[in-house]
Amino acid sequence: MRKQTMNRDWIATARTLNEALPYLQRYEGATVVIKFGGNAMGDDEAMNSFARDIVLMRQVGVNPVVVHGGGPMINDMLKRLDVTSHFVHGKRVTDAATMEVVEMVLAGRVNKRIVQAISDAGGRAVGLTGKDARLMVCDQTDPDLGFVGTPAEMDTTVLTKLFEAEIIPVIAPIGMGRAGETFNVNGDTAAGAVAAALRADRLLLLTDVEGVKDSEGKVITELKAHDIRDLTDAGVIAGGMIPKTETALMALDGGARAVVILDGRTPNACLLELFTEHGAGSLIRKD
Repeated sequence: MRKQTMNRDWIATARTLNEALPYLQRYEGATVVIKFGGNAMGDDEAMNSFARDIVLMRQVGVNPVVVHGGGPMINDMLKRLDVTSHFVHGKRVTDAATMEVVEMVLAGRVNKRIVQAISDAGGRAVGLTGKDARLMVCDQTDPDLGFVGTPAEMDTTVLTKLFEAEIIPVIAPIGMGRAGETFNVNGDTAAGAVAAALRADRLLLLTDVEGVKDSEGKVITELKAHDIRDLTDAGVIAGGMIPKTETALMALDGGARAVVILDGRTPNACLLELFTEHGAGSLIRKD
């Protein structure tokens, strides 16, 4: 006869699962868009952990959509191919040669790496770009910046079909122009556009900071849209947080129910946000 002494960690795990029940029920059938990027994409352990979280979300009935970036990988490939970059007002000009590299890296190397990680974790995923099935039609953002686009028209039919088949979409932020151009789209902007078009229950913007902070540097756990505007006007929200919060407001205006800005470096950040009482990061809702 085999005897077994109950381990405290096992009991804690069971308690965590028990406490998660109302949140699992709450998000069953919900659509959650996750913007994945930053240093975690270059770390195998973090990538695999993220993939397991996404597969678990799908397993419990959530419809996750992953939108990814890939800036460090693009920079590395541009350097390796000796493609010279030009900058206007501190922003990279995406000329034709650069756009070829961007598409190759985002739609190829990065996208398929995420798809493979999800597959290795036991899920089913399909890699897409905004060009597939006219998912994301863009207008040129600024002629001075070259092939940089802003989403103007969204067709989420292909995503709905994938949800029905219980397949996880993984989207590279590359859009198509009205005249057949290929546009590079900011990853956060692309995620916001997808979340708005799907009227997603949540948009999770994984970043390298803990969330939106007040004037004393403390994370604000819940905000309304007007709070974001007030903090920006007061200079409390500044620097790299401005485009994050602008994306949040755009997604909310377009139909997303709520946006969370959270630290993607935290292990299991998505699960903490969705399936625990305390959540993670800063939750932003409409006024």
